[in-house]
Order: sequence, then C-alpha cells, then structure tokens
Amino acid sequence: MDVTTTTAAADAAAPSGVKRGRVRLLIALMLFMATAINYADRATISIAGPDMAKELGLSPIQMGYVFSAFAWSYVLAQIPGGWLLDRFGVKWVYAASIAVWSGFTLIQGAVGFFTGLTAVIMLFALRLLVGFSEAPAFPANARIVAAWFPARERGMASAFFNSAQYFATVLFTPLMAWIVHTYSWHHVFTVMGMLGVAFALLWLKVVYGPENHPMVGRAERDYIRQGGGLMVMDGARSGGAGEAGRTLKQLLSNRMLLGIYFGQYFITVLTYFFLTWFPVYLVKERGLSILQAGFAAVLPALCGFIGGILGGFISDVLLRRGYSLTAARKIPIVAGMLVSMAIIGCNYVQADALVVGLMALAFFGKGVGALGWAVVADTSPKESGGLSGGLFNTFGNTAGITTPIIIGYIVQQTGSFNGALVFVGANALAAVFCYLVVVGQIRRVELKAQP
Repeated sequence: MDVTTTTAAADAAAPSGVKRGRVRLLIALMLFMATAINYADRATISIAGPDMAKELGLSPIQMGYVFSAFAWSYVLAQIPGGWLLDRFGVKWVYAASIAVWSGFTLIQGAVGFFTGLTAVIMLFALRLLVGFSEAPAFPANARIVAAWFPARERGMASAFFNSAQYFATVLFTPLMAWIVHTYSWHHVFTVMGMLGVAFALLWLKVVYGPENHPMVGRAERDYIRQGGGLMVMDGARSGGAGEAGRTLKQLLSNRMLLGIYFGQYFITVLTYFFLTWFPVYLVKERGLSILQAGFAAVLPALCGFIGGILGGFISDVLLRRGYSLTAARKIPIVAGMLVSMAIIGCNYVQADALVVGLMALAFFGKGVGALGWAVVADTSPKESGGLSGGLFNTFGNTAGITTPIIIGYIVQQTGSFNGALVFVGANALAAVFCYLVVVGQIRRVELKAQP
C-alpha cells in the first residue's frame, strides 16, 4: 500500500507567550545522559582495542570484525526493539534496555580471565548482546522528543540528545584511556557497566510522559500540545507481527522516508569510524600512545558536540523565521555533511596538530548535519513512532557493520588509512545527494487504515 502524507505546517505553529518549562529541560537532560552512556559503552571497545589486540594477537581484519559485532545485533534488533516500544511502552522498555546493556558491558571485563580463541569468541558474543540490548534507545529518544517538544523546539531537542555521542567522547574517552594506561583494558568495561546500571534506576524515578508527569503544570502541557507535541510517549498499542509487517511495508514504500533512511546510513559511516578505528588510526598511523590518543580525541569530539547543538539551533531558528520545515532541516544537514568531507585532508598533512584540527572540523560538520532524529520526530506516523524509528536506525547502523570491516580490509591491503579516509568522506557526499535529490518535502506520514 502507498503512504499518504500530511503537511507539518500546523506542527510548526506554537504559542509564543509561554516560557519554556523546566520539566522539558529535565527530560532533555535525561535523554542526553542516556545517550552519552550509550555511546560510551559502544566506544569502550575502541579505547581498549590497541591493548586488547596486542594481548589477544588480533590482525586488523579480525579487529574489524570484533568492532562490527555490536552493530550486527544492533541492526537486527532495531525493528523488534521499535515494536517493543510500541507494544509495552517507552519508559519501561528503555529502562530495561539501559540496565541490560550495562550488565553485558560490565561482564566484558571478565574476558581477561580467558585467552586465545575463547577470549575472542566471548568478546564477540558479549558485544552482540550489548548491541541487541541497546536497540530500543534511539527510537525511544525520538518518540520522547515528539511527545515532549513542539515542532519549533524539536530540532534543538533532538540535536541535544544526539550530540551526547560527542560529549561521551569528551567526558569518557580520557577517563577510559587513563583506566587502560593505569590498570588494564579489562577495567574499562567494569566501570562503564556499573555506571549504566545506576543510571537505569534514576531513569525510572524521573521520566514520565507530559500528560502524567507530576512536575508538569497546565501551562506547559498547553504549550506542548498547541505546538504540535504528541503529549503521550506511547502510541496506540501495536498488534502482532502481521500488523507490524503491513506498517513496515507502507513506510518502505515512501520515497521521502527511503531518502532519509539511506541518508542516515551514509552519515553514520563517519560516526562508526570515530567509534572504532579513530583511536587505532592515531596510534598506528600517527604514532601516538593510547593515552595521547585518548586526549587527542577530545577536540574533535568537543567540536562535534558544539556542531550538534549549533545544527539544532540553526534549524529551529530557520523554522521560527518562516522557513519551511523542509528547508529548516535540510540546510544544516547538507552544509554539515559538506564540511565533514574535510576528513580527507588528513591524507595531505603531516603535523599531528593539523590532523587533529581537520578531524575536529570534520566532526563539527558532522555534528551540524546530524539532524536525522529530528526528521524522524517530524515524519514518523503518530501511532507507530517506535517502528518508524527502529527502521530508520536499522538503515543507519548498518554502517556499524560495514564501516569497521571495509576499513579493516582497506588498512590490511594498503598498509595505511589514506583510502579509509577517502571512503568516509565519499559517504558524506552521498548523504548530501540523498537529502537534495531523493527526500523531497519533509512532512509527517499518515498511515492508511489496515483492512
């Protein structure tokens, strides 16, 4: 069946006389913290990677497969994870997700008690389990933003939680590098796992929907509702696999959504280079120690964080100044991806400071352009936000499977990272093509009634 769409003009309208409520800021902060822990747990493997490879005797290709283990299960679990959110509710599924992925992260510290192939298999399996457990997180983030924020604030809110992936590097990478340097790579997993379990308990205490949150006043509820916020974090409870399959068929038949999905894949290539191979690049190609690499990664990550906040701010300002939703989202995305192609320039400089500077520029651009989750909040059907977000994240995080492996083969065959950086930059250009040529007008999707 085809998908019909409806204009988002009504969503962009919002009353101007009500001040932003503190509760929405608290919810945004909780999403930010959850995402920071999420990405820190993904990045543990890259920080531990050089010492781990040395201890276990792994080749670049083997490391590529270990790096990709998370993404295999993460991608496969996206649609089931989205269905779980629609079926059982965002709050409890998200809390369980945080607790379970943190538990599996913690257990990875025990891999050090084994050696050889047994250790490799255990590590691969645990990374698979972490990926499976993290699957509901980002679809839930998009659903919460759609519920809590009017359209003209949605870009900033989405950019804020998405920018936590860079903040995670700023905050946690030096800490994890210090742990590896001072103790061993095994303890990185233990510390991060314990932190996540504690946060899951805090989540249950703080997060509710805007209609039943005990701290939300009437004025704030009216502001959210009149500005296009969905008000409830959970849609209509989804049915069985047959109904979900029919919904997915409608979503995949929409050209706008397909352009957004493929665009996210190309954008996420840059993310997974940073999460997996970047510290190895600094150590192997540029001769830094793991401790130096951990601190060198801070500037690009900080620039990515600033770019992420700026991209959301620019998008919302454009929307408030009368630009269409389509223009307000596409301008930062396209401009940011073009800037991120600066990563290729690292092949033509020798000084470490220039390399870090170009990486910082590239990740600033990537941060500005990382508005995909705002677009998901703008376009997802009101009754199937979980499935829509899960499908979007399935496409995007397929890059987590392909990127580490492709780069591993490039490095193995060429003996350098030059081709890998060109590969990453070319994907940024492909994302620009998707948004300029394929996506068209951005608007909320309305599903046709199921027979």
